[in-house]
Amino acid sequence: MTELAYPAARSVAATVQAYFARNLASARQHGPKKLAPEPDAAAVEAIIDAAFWASLRREEGYSPKISLAFLPPEQAGEPLQFQRQLPLTPQVLTRLAPAVERPGIHLGVWRVPGDSTELRVWGTTREIPKLCFVLEVIEPGLLVIKYRRGQETGKYINVVVLKGDQIKVLDERGTTLPDCPDLLTSLLDFGSPTARTDSVNVLVQLAVSMRAHGRGGSLLVVPQGSAVWRESILQPVSYAVSPPFSELAGLMRQELSAREESTWQEEFIDAVDAIAGLTAVDGAALITDQYELLAFGAKIGRRDGGVRVEQVIVTEPIVGGMPAVVQPLELGGTRHLSAAQFVQDQHGSLALVASQDGRFTVFAWSPCEELVHAHRVETLLL
Repeated sequence: MTELAYPAARSVAATVQAYFARNLASARQHGPKKLAPEPDAAAVEAIIDAAFWASLRREEGYSPKISLAFLPPEQAGEPLQFQRQLPLTPQVLTRLAPAVERPGIHLGVWRVPGDSTELRVWGTTREIPKLCFVLEVIEPGLLVIKYRRGQETGKYINVVVLKGDQIKVLDERGTTLPDCPDLLTSLLDFGSPTARTDSVNVLVQLAVSMRAHGRGGSLLVVPQGSAVWRESILQPVSYAVSPPFSELAGLMRQELSAREESTWQEEFIDAVDAIAGLTAVDGAALITDQYELLAFGAKIGRRDGGVRVEQVIVTEPIVGGMPAVVQPLELGGTRHLSAAQFVQDQHGSLALVASQDGRFTVFAWSPCEELVHAHRVETLLL
């Protein structure tokens, strides 16, 4: 029985093709580089369609988790190639999924020689060029189109998130509000073509790691050298750190050239995971905007004389997303409410909140709106 086409695949294919064409053309203007081939709309549609139906199947009781990369074998470093290439079908993808579900392994997909319309799965690879079209199956019905900008320790850049009949196209412009703090702007501009390709976005890596432990958690980012944040934390703090733990801060003070070394990259990931892991403890972890750890397990309280937070403005960095003013509890439970209260009392701070269900919100003060601004950013982190 032939499965029905997935309508969202055709709806988004031209948009995805235009996105990669635009960014690949821009990258070529900056000199010769090892760049990925440009995906056409038909290939994009076919890959999405096959991956979607594969995501709804089960193999020996498991839902498949697959990453597909659109490139020929000769652009894949030292790939593992099948003697006989396989058709791009949900059945094939489901059967191969157990062999490639570990992070960093992609199934390579490319055109049949002499036929620009038929696609085949040719093998697996761990190495892909910059701006390579990648589609990842996260869970049944949830797909993410993404690419690697080039930073080895960096997260992939998300382009589109597909969940059933929902299509979320990430906004290349990042933040659209004029009063975002610089630290938050760097997170929201993570997928922007104007972002530095050699930068390591610490907040993005911390957010990804916080989501990964699956327990939910809060991370408060406060100005370096300030002690005002203590007015919003119940005393005594169960797990205060003295002196501040500066492993991550020390790594980020090193020269850019050092960050290209594998040793630095491994140490960076370990340092990020160490701090993110502390957010699983009941209460909030606190770091400075220079990434020094001050405490974890801290309880947030309303500052003396502070006004109770009643409303927050909510946005999501997707094309067509509209701001909404809601009560903090509409975003989640007490963790979200306390984070919003902290930012209302501490305007120079940020609060990163991970929910157990995978949602992720960054709270910051908006002087223009005179409200706490809740940025829903899980679409950046999948």
